[in-house]
Amino acid sequence: MIQRIQSIWLFFATASIFSLFLFPYLRVLDETGFAKDIMVTGIYQNINGQQVQTEPFLGLTIATVILGLIPFVIIFLYKDRKKQVLYSYLTVVLVIGFSFWIIQRARGVIGSAELQPENYGIGLMLPSFAILFLILAIRGMKRDDRLIKSADRLR
Repeated sequence: MIQRIQSIWLFFATASIFSLFLFPYLRVLDETGFAKDIMVTGIYQNINGQQVQTEPFLGLTIATVILGLIPFVIIFLYKDRKKQVLYSYLTVVLVIGFSFWIIQRARGVIGSAELQPENYGIGLMLPSFAILFLILAIRGMKRDDRLIKSADRLR
């Protein structure tokens, strides 16, 4: 069946996960008073007016790309709604685990250098938005499933 609103929700989930590459999820102050931005790609510091990556997070970057592609691929599984719902639930669990990984990575950075968190970025909220969009997509898929079952009863 042709997808309706759930395709939009899945696309928004993909966009919110890929937005993690644009927005830092934490800004900390080091012992000298300079700010460091923690993003999924690594730690960035302003050196001579340029934003320079001081420590890369390769594993977190790869996981973000894979996790961002999953909802996009789910859009094209519209012929099998049961698989689509199953993979969407699995993606919700993966995003929750990914969120804990982000938090643990930030704690590791803060704890290792005795840094003070200055402020939390929008990147910290983006996995929550992705979960919300995935739940809305699941609701749309189940609504389509009920519509198909009711149409089958009428035949």
